[in-house]
Amino acid sequence: MKNDNMKNQYRVNEQIRVREVRIVGEGGSTVVPTRQALDMAREQGVDLVEISPNANPPVCRLIDYSKFLYQQKKRQKEMKAKQVKVEVKEIRFGPQTDEHDYQFKLKHAKEFLEEGNKVRAYVFFRGRSILFKEQGEVLLLRFANDLEEYGKVEGMPSLEGKKMFLYLAPKKAGAQKKSQQARDREAAEAEAKEASRQQRAEVDAEAPANGGLFANAKISADALKKLTDTEK
Repeated sequence: MKNDNMKNQYRVNEQIRVREVRIVGEGGSTVVPTRQALDMAREQGVDLVEISPNANPPVCRLIDYSKFLYQQKKRQKEMKAKQVKVEVKEIRFGPQTDEHDYQFKLKHAKEFLEEGNKVRAYVFFRGRSILFKEQGEVLLLRFANDLEEYGKVEGMPSLEGKKMFLYLAPKKAGAQKKSQQARDREAAEAEAKEASRQQRAEVDAEAPANGGLFANAKISADALKKLTDTEK
């Protein structure tokens, strides 16, 4: 069915019934009578394919029609493959969701965002629980804060009927901010490396085989002598 639709999308050879057409190719373009264009196609063993019927005159190409359709299908397939399908995943809360359930849903939301999907989180207020809408807003804001490394908020929590919604879009790969825990770990590692370097330096300074205190004393004496000579 798809192939038939594509075939019917273009007029070919005798289906082209206008008086003249514009032939385009690698050498440029030229306007010729349609009968002459058909003769040119037969001589070259190809087809006259109308690719722009709304132009004046219509634009055609001299090309193998089967090859032309194959190229068009291939191009459409490549374009479709490049398109990223973004789905919207829903996360539902109650106004008094317990911590275990919250962490469970938070984990799923992280996975959804890492996969490139959007997340629509909402708090459903049943009956008189609408009185606790402030709690629902606080919960959604906490949810957004806990996901700041994975998604960006597209709008502040908003109440629509008995539901309060929050929308999150995935962040681009490589643009995620480092968590405070990661930053603290890197700082601790850098501090440990610096302490180790200083310790090695102190050990080297105390080792006679490496010049140690004698070498340092000689350097200090030379520096003092130069300073004395300068003052003179």
